[in-house]
Amino acid sequence: MKKIPGLIVILLLIAHSSFAQNDTFSKELFENYSAFKEKEITHRRLKHEDIIGLLDKHEFQKNVQIQKVGESIEGRSLNLLSLGNGTVDVFLWSQMHGDESTATMAIFDILNFFNSEEFNEEKKMMLDNLKIHFLPMLNPDGAEKFTRRNALGIDVNRDALRLQSPEAKTLKRIRDSLDADFGFNLHDQSKYYNAERTEKPATISFLAPAYNYEKEINEVRGNAMKIIVKMNKVLQEFAPGQVGRYNDDFEPRAFGDNIQKWGTSTILIESGGYPNDPEKQEIRKLNFVSILSALNAIATGSYKSENISDYEKIPNNDRMLFDLKITGLRYQLNGKPYVLDLGVNRDEVDLNDNAEFYNVGKITDQGDLSTSYGYEQLDATGMKLEMGKIYPEKITSNEALKNLDVINLLKEGYAYIKVDAPMLKEKYSYFPLNLVSEDFEASTELKPGMAANFFLYQDDEVKYAVINGFLTRLNDPKKEIKNTIISN
Repeated sequence: MKKIPGLIVILLLIAHSSFAQNDTFSKELFENYSAFKEKEITHRRLKHEDIIGLLDKHEFQKNVQIQKVGESIEGRSLNLLSLGNGTVDVFLWSQMHGDESTATMAIFDILNFFNSEEFNEEKKMMLDNLKIHFLPMLNPDGAEKFTRRNALGIDVNRDALRLQSPEAKTLKRIRDSLDADFGFNLHDQSKYYNAERTEKPATISFLAPAYNYEKEINEVRGNAMKIIVKMNKVLQEFAPGQVGRYNDDFEPRAFGDNIQKWGTSTILIESGGYPNDPEKQEIRKLNFVSILSALNAIATGSYKSENISDYEKIPNNDRMLFDLKITGLRYQLNGKPYVLDLGVNRDEVDLNDNAEFYNVGKITDQGDLSTSYGYEQLDATGMKLEMGKIYPEKITSNEALKNLDVINLLKEGYAYIKVDAPMLKEKYSYFPLNLVSEDFEASTELKPGMAANFFLYQDDEVKYAVINGFLTRLNDPKKEIKNTIISN
């Protein structure tokens, strides 16, 4: 009996050592990420041809097996990459929704990691114990148009029962053929999600999907929860407070819920928003670190010591974020003063075959927004709001436009410049004021849904301008206002 406490101490030391090793591994991954980042991927609007080019790069590298496993509705190939010789199968699939590409970028960083000369001890341990399978870009037709749904117009993630689309059939067939022990369902979520009751964006959100309406926890789902607890600990080191937990209501048509039911411990990862990261390159890095840390935990078995109860401690996802939140401003309506908060968001409008975009800033909400947050926040207490005016002189050439004194125009409250018809051919401009036709009329009513072009005055002087949803302090408007709108 006297030996039992000693045995307990030994087990605790082993568990602590395993956690410490995983913790060190994660930190070193984070610090050395640039060595593994796939340099050919610089933006999130990936196309199928981008993926094929990268597959060609990996085809002749050791340890990686590549096979075509299906085709999309429009005939684009679906490919499975496999590596490792272990007995535990881990299946990761990304871009089930065509406009959710963050994890696809990270998958190719992870492949670079496994084909590098670094971290040999950790790689050997993972590859000896695991067989890892990646299916990047499950919905290439949707990716081509950077849209959620496939060419049939359906959400592939709601096709787990009917299996109408070839993409869904391929996912089900691969899952079944592998009889995978673990599955990673890799998505993106809106950047406007925050960790509940905090101003922190839900940069990464997790879910161990329910497999029935009762949301019961069996060993399969419990293991998924334990891995999420492990990944959350890793992410708290690099994005503290920026992890959320997705709603776990059972959805009988969804793949994650069904794959959990079919016996694969399934971890949903949703990549949200991160300040000043429109192309999600920082979030890509967090995917790289957290996924590799999870693979390491599965290979070592260290996830088994995590407590399922810690899963419930991860804050729920909430959707209370704006791109810009302005509080306490004064506003006159029908001769009466009011105090308003404003929430402004900037929508993306697709360009150039959906490979690029420009922004359209709109007022999303107004009133008491005290329970909301903003990536950018301004306390405008005591400041007065006035709508943007149209500059009275018509500009007839780009040269004349360049000669305008932008800062003085903004100080005088002008948000719009009338220009000749030939200058109205595009939909957006990099000039810091909106370009409009001669008969354009500026809105005088402040309401949700309207274009965000207004000024904040303090002591009868313009303190701030909001042009197309971008806040500028007038110091460097050409840098702060990313683009404006051209209106006929």
